[in-house]
Amino acid sequence: MSEPRRYAIKEIYPTLQGEGAQAGQMAVFLRFAGCNLWTGREDDRPGATCVFCDTDFVGTNGPGGGSYDEQALVRAVNEAWVATGASGPRRWVVCTGGEPTLQLDSALVRALQQAGFRVAIETNGTRPVPEDVDWVCVSPKADAPLVQTSGHELKLVYPQADAQPERFKGLAFDHFFLQPMDGPDKAAATDAAIAYCMAHPEWRLSLQTHKLVGLR
Repeated sequence: MSEPRRYAIKEIYPTLQGEGAQAGQMAVFLRFAGCNLWTGREDDRPGATCVFCDTDFVGTNGPGGGSYDEQALVRAVNEAWVATGASGPRRWVVCTGGEPTLQLDSALVRALQQAGFRVAIETNGTRPVPEDVDWVCVSPKADAPLVQTSGHELKLVYPQADAQPERFKGLAFDHFFLQPMDGPDKAAATDAAIAYCMAHPEWRLSLQTHKLVGLR
């Protein structure tokens, strides 16, 4: 008999979603370790496909991090929700990373749903999203192939020289967001994103509200 699959998890924590169409929604964030566009090591950043990532996804040493089998991981997500004292049926878990599609599979999605969670994913779109995920958010990166071309929202970090919004506007998403790139030029990026959304109202502005209010 084969050993049960194990998932490398950086951290598990409850918070309010900070970005995009679900901004303000209570959720447990389930951050998978590892990414296919950057090692996560600063020495490798200049040569990475995604050079602007602002997330620590290396290792399993964050709050709630570790190596889990399916049942233990579902229990950990449920415990993180219960610990908040939140009530009501609207329970969300956001699978993020790193790149969650490197590990997230249909079996884990179903197990989380059976535990009463709606499952969201935040992905770079370079790999297919497992079936039955309840909310798909794709954030394309300029030099990476886009495989997942449909979903609920496309959230484009802006500006990226080789990822102009026009490249994505015809894809099968319900919502299209521009999110100003964080960093030393954030003010200019914000002004540029606002101007683009004003001129192209099919795009909406997404701000990292969790950073504005001091949430993780």
